[in-house]
Amino acid sequence: MSIPRTVLSRLLPFAAYIVLLALDGTLASALEWLHLNPKFSYVIRISAVIALLLYFWRDYIELTTKPHVSDYLYASIAGAIVFIIWIFPYPAWLGGGDTSTFNPYAGENPLAAMWWASVRLMGAAMVVPLMEELFWRSYVMRWFDKADFLTVSPERISGYAYVGSACLFALEHHLWLAGLFAGLVYGELYKTYKNLWVPIAAHAVTNALLGFWVLSTSQWSYW
Repeated sequence: MSIPRTVLSRLLPFAAYIVLLALDGTLASALEWLHLNPKFSYVIRISAVIALLLYFWRDYIELTTKPHVSDYLYASIAGAIVFIIWIFPYPAWLGGGDTSTFNPYAGENPLAAMWWASVRLMGAAMVVPLMEELFWRSYVMRWFDKADFLTVSPERISGYAYVGSACLFALEHHLWLAGLFAGLVYGELYKTYKNLWVPIAAHAVTNALLGFWVLSTSQWSYW
């Protein structure tokens, strides 16, 4: 049984990101063996996602309708609230203590460090929100209600689908409690404003603020 293109277009960019994230250590080691900067593993990961998003772009019909400009204000406020929740000092059992890091300054001169920081920030704030919202909100949240998910209007998404997809979104993140809160916020934005660009914008604000916070505090474990 073949997977419909409507599903593949939302699944493959996310799957590529997760697979390359899981292979990050192996890929970094391979790059070092080739005498290349292991930080290029992140460039490869984000480039793969961008390539797939561009390939499937015509399939994202929910992105053809833009929200009202005022809706972006509420998205920004929601994204800022999620950021504040995200940086709470959680104990280990709530998802704290992550040891994975991306330090753009490690072993780099100032100019190179600025470049790596910019790459990471742009990937987190521009590529990841688009990729994740297409997968989690556009596809998974509506799929909970109906396999033919494109026929499900955002405002008619059930409470079961809303909470269930947020729980799965939480499991994707090491900070699972913050991830659950974020999933509920982004899902509510999609249901309320009935436009995927609103949770994308909120997600982008969260990740951008988190990125600037990481760069200003050197809390690399969040990257």
